[in-house]
Amino acid sequence: MRRLKQLRTYEVALDKAGLGPVAGVDEAGRGACFGPITIAACVLPTRPLPQLEGLTDSKQLTARRREVLFDAIRSTATAYSVVHVPAAEIDRRGIQHANLDGARRAVAGLSVRPGFVLVDAFRIPGLPAPQLPVIGGDFTARCIAAASVLAKVSRDRLICEMAASYPEYGLEAHKGYSTKVHMDAVRRHGASAEHRYSYANVRDADTFYTESLTESLTESTARGHV
Repeated sequence: MRRLKQLRTYEVALDKAGLGPVAGVDEAGRGACFGPITIAACVLPTRPLPQLEGLTDSKQLTARRREVLFDAIRSTATAYSVVHVPAAEIDRRGIQHANLDGARRAVAGLSVRPGFVLVDAFRIPGLPAPQLPVIGGDFTARCIAAASVLAKVSRDRLICEMAASYPEYGLEAHKGYSTKVHMDAVRRHGASAEHRYSYANVRDADTFYTESLTESLTESTARGHV
């Protein structure tokens, strides 16, 4: 296939084969240990869209550029859908099952029924449309790149809102990922209701906090302060 500008090759080829509209699916927050995993689905017109020039994997874009593209994607998309799967569901079902279920819900939430779905890297069982996992899809398919930006910006905004309720963790900076600053904060304050307790680093840090608190209370009792 001839490579088309703006990463449109897959979408245009599938549309010409009568398999459109084509939806892209991607997620953000899989590797975080606080907050939801966020999955987005997006259908774009097949024509070039000047507003989306430079669109690629959200991780390769600056925060400011993501914000600009986020608004451009929402204003030009044929349809888009964003789903947040909370930490409690991730703990209950496991990250992979939570991710797959969120992807199915995101596709089902589109206002148009896709004829084909392009997914970054892995298959999504149970989709009502044919699909193709694309390795490095957010670099090669515009609709997947658009979904990655929608998921990333939506999740980042939600985490910043949640930071007001959990100021002790510095969420605005690391967005719930397992940085040293974040895990040190969990060791000092314990894990919150929005942490993923099924993740070993959260359990270990929370256990450290609990043991330190117990030791401190025991010492205070021994000194007659309690």
